[in-house]
Amino acid sequence: MDRSNQSAVGRSKAGADFLQLRPEEAPPGGLAEWLATELRTAIADGRLALGSRLPPTRQLAAELQVSRGVVTEAYQRLTEDGHTTARGRAGTTVVAAPISTTASKRPSPRSTAAAERGPGVAPSLSRRRGAAGALPGEPGDEIFEAMRAVPARFDLTPGVPDLAAFPRAAWLKAERAVLSEMSASAFGYGDAAGAPALRLAVANWIARNRGIKADPADLIIVAGVSQALALICQVLASEGITELAVEDPGSLGSRQHLQIWGMRTPPVPVDDGGLRVDALRETGAPAVLVTPAHQFPTGVVLDGERRRELMQWAIDGGLIIEDDYDAEHRYDRPPVPAVRAMLAEQVIYTGSVSKILAPALRIGWMLPPPRYRDQLIAAKRHADLGNAGLPQLTLAHLMESGELERQLRFVRRRHRTRRDAMITAIANHLPTATVHGAAAGLHLSITFPEGLDDIALATAALAQGVKTQPLSWHTQHPGPPGLVLCYAARTPTEITTAITLIATALTQT
Repeated sequence: MDRSNQSAVGRSKAGADFLQLRPEEAPPGGLAEWLATELRTAIADGRLALGSRLPPTRQLAAELQVSRGVVTEAYQRLTEDGHTTARGRAGTTVVAAPISTTASKRPSPRSTAAAERGPGVAPSLSRRRGAAGALPGEPGDEIFEAMRAVPARFDLTPGVPDLAAFPRAAWLKAERAVLSEMSASAFGYGDAAGAPALRLAVANWIARNRGIKADPADLIIVAGVSQALALICQVLASEGITELAVEDPGSLGSRQHLQIWGMRTPPVPVDDGGLRVDALRETGAPAVLVTPAHQFPTGVVLDGERRRELMQWAIDGGLIIEDDYDAEHRYDRPPVPAVRAMLAEQVIYTGSVSKILAPALRIGWMLPPPRYRDQLIAAKRHADLGNAGLPQLTLAHLMESGELERQLRFVRRRHRTRRDAMITAIANHLPTATVHGAAAGLHLSITFPEGLDDIALATAALAQGVKTQPLSWHTQHPGPPGLVLCYAARTPTEITTAITLIATALTQT
């Protein structure tokens, strides 16, 4: 029922600063529908961004001089059609993306330059949206920040470990130990390539855990793998390389990052054996980014035959960038050696502690072939003069004391339990879904029979209070519809509830 029986005379001077709403514009008897339409329009044109919180119903009703029931009904209509979600005392929040960005938003010089490279070069910069109320079909480079800003009861988006498990006591103990031994000079500018103590600790870590023999002097400490990719792009571009093949499906975030730095990213299909090296050869790309130990997002392992083919491709002149992003997290399979351990001269190896400890540390490493080392260190120096010293030394202490390995064993047990809970819940509540990549990592992916719109499903799930990512976001060529689901950061009970809500969302798509 539309609670709108208020005369135009009684509200002729009413209005709200919020969206400049003027209730006198509403048709007689249609206040709730008018307000709902105004809010939908504001969401569609970007004035109400993803994550925006609507005014409390009592406040907006007072400003508009209408009954609270009018505002409550309008908010309810938006929630029912998936534009907003209600969080009780936390308020009503926008969970839909706009159809297009406003022209008033001035692009940065880098975004403009990327756009000028032409269609197909940087599709991640496109702002084309799907239907009103839906997540974007072609997400722009702001999508991950926008999604992080959206409150949700259950966040199953990939890439985040169990942040509650961060070893605060061990970190504080290590930091105190480091501070007690640091000389005054150690607080100055350090080596742009990284603190020697951390490079030694990382060399020992990857030797123990990934079978890689490395000279600490060849390692470069970076602000996560994202910075490693940025530095690699700059160095390759200086040599005239502007094309870097990527896995398909493959990480949307990595692809966007490469494109921002001017790289074309031809897709290379991934099947049950991993990257198809025959298709890689057909692209003619001189370099490729791979996740061979646990492919993102499918979770497949690059099998032995494909590894041999890939190494032969590299020996023939190709360059491999190996993102070993969560190789330490394995449950039901033996360890898989890093490609860098078998082919040092043609592989730039990257890793980080983002999935073991926390992304907030912004500490990763890169092990390039000697011919790229000096150029990459120079690029790192010009970028930021090197990572912060104290966190580097603290992490080195954790690594060398054995605390990091104890932490890894601890989170593996927790992740296995949560992984098992997710698989069971999917079997019970999403029987048409097929699970992929459950033997390792922090996430799994599920696919559904053809015909399902996974963007619509992710949108409906968000309206139910569950954040996830449609599999199609991570593809360049058409593939089966699905979702990418992280289990590391949620308890088994939360995971079960979240999957039941996704099942409810599935009935609405």
